[in-house]
Amino acid sequence: MSSVKFNQEIISKTEKNLFQKLVSEQSFWVTIALFGICFIMFFVEDAFSSKDNLFNITRNFSFIGIMAIGMTFVIITAGIDLSVGSIMGVTGVICGLFLDAQFLPEWYSKASYFEGVYVWVSIILALLAGTLIGAVNGYLIAYVKLSPFVVTLGMMAAARSLALVVSNNKMFYEFGPKDEMFYEIGGGSMLGLANATWLLIFLTIVMGLVLKYTSYGKHVFAVGSNKKAAELSGINTRWIEMSVYMISGLFAAISAVMIVGWMGSVTNALGYTYELRVIAATVIGGANLMGGVGGTFGAFIGAALMETIRNSLLMAGIDPYWQGTFLGIFIVGAVWLEKVKNKKN
Repeated sequence: MSSVKFNQEIISKTEKNLFQKLVSEQSFWVTIALFGICFIMFFVEDAFSSKDNLFNITRNFSFIGIMAIGMTFVIITAGIDLSVGSIMGVTGVICGLFLDAQFLPEWYSKASYFEGVYVWVSIILALLAGTLIGAVNGYLIAYVKLSPFVVTLGMMAAARSLALVVSNNKMFYEFGPKDEMFYEIGGGSMLGLANATWLLIFLTIVMGLVLKYTSYGKHVFAVGSNKKAAELSGINTRWIEMSVYMISGLFAAISAVMIVGWMGSVTNALGYTYELRVIAATVIGGANLMGGVGGTFGAFIGAALMETIRNSLLMAGIDPYWQGTFLGIFIVGAVWLEKVKNKKN
């Protein structure tokens, strides 16, 4: 009888209700911080709450947020992808190159310019390129057993160099007779939100469901939590590791297509230093660099907090050079909060 009572006490201590689960999530506190900053800025600066400024904030963090979702999958497996900014750059250049058919053979121009087919061909090729680069990263990490840091650091340099080679150090801004269609994809809006923001919301929900409810998502968490145990349970850990880098490369390419469509031009400098912002958004959102912890909502809210801080600093008249300092404080604070939470658990 006493042992039964003891077991019931243990269960009551380990089980958490919905509120306890909510407050134990780092993304919850990041959301509170985000709303707190917005609340303060509403009173400090009237322009902050203007329709145009809120539109700009949501649009700007969408590009980082999309990439952060892909990074989340990598970090959950205890990996890291330092090449996402360079992947964005080279895939953006590839997209611009195929949109600007003056650099391509005449047969391509005549065949693909019919009814704007070339726009979709350019987008698909950019997405395939991002996925392929991610596959190279994943293969070297999962099958050749090289360090994720070293592999993606090397790819960061290689992809940036490739962007220079492909573009011949030129800017692409003439996107053919159907350029308005391409601009609408990346720079358009609907119901007061940019297309990029709607895409971010869609990807956050879909990939969140994949992580939570599919066997693939459970395998991703298993690899990050205990790779050896995952192997012993029959999970193809190598494929899981390789696939998350493919997802990261694909999402970097998606973000590249959207930002090129918004800007209306592309250079080989696209995505420069974005890897820091993407990793920061993911970590601030609650992903653990040791693996096994993370979620797409955290990536979303982490990117939103970073952009809101940047915008608030500008609105408050603070020197832009201080932005990196505030960002660094939030990164360290997020890691410290995760450590405190784990110690308490």
